[in-house]
Amino acid sequence: MAKIGYARVSTRSQSRDSQVDDLSAYGVDRLFIDQGVSGKHARRPELDKALACMREGDVFVITRLSRAMRSLKHLLELKDALTDRGVGLVVLRQGIDTTTPQGRLVFHILGALDEFQRELIVEGTNEGLAAARARGRKGGRKPRLTASQLEHARQLHASGEHTVSEIAGLFGVSRQTIYRALEPTAVTT
Repeated sequence: MAKIGYARVSTRSQSRDSQVDDLSAYGVDRLFIDQGVSGKHARRPELDKALACMREGDVFVITRLSRAMRSLKHLLELKDALTDRGVGLVVLRQGIDTTTPQGRLVFHILGALDEFQRELIVEGTNEGLAAARARGRKGGRKPRLTASQLEHARQLHASGEHTVSEIAGLFGVSRQTIYRALEPTAVTT
């Protein structure tokens, strides 16, 4: 029986140390780590490698359900795939061990709660954005050029006397900013 550990952090700047420490303390035989990979994306190469190397009797060890799941549906599919292969699942911080009936019950309850919490966060974010839009606030970065600067950049370009690079240097912006300003759909505000 091998203990196969898996850790995932969403961004390159996040530290994986606490997950690695917990998995090492549990005594995993092999450890796979996806760094800079969002949980919502299907492509997680190290998770795929970890799942591929497991054999009947092995145990898949993670620190939290959210480290290996994208949704409740994905979590249940993962658990069923592990069960079909005779592989157990241990979730350290949530006290789940699917090799026991109690662990299987807790697994299903916490999986549903994790997805519910994620959906609440998304819902709250969307409500906040809608409220801001209703008040006339836009999201995103502030425009790099004012309306008068946009018009001036267009005039310089139309004259044919300046390259896009020269115009960008004049305004202290990138060439792509100037190219966007020159698009027919560019809005002046």
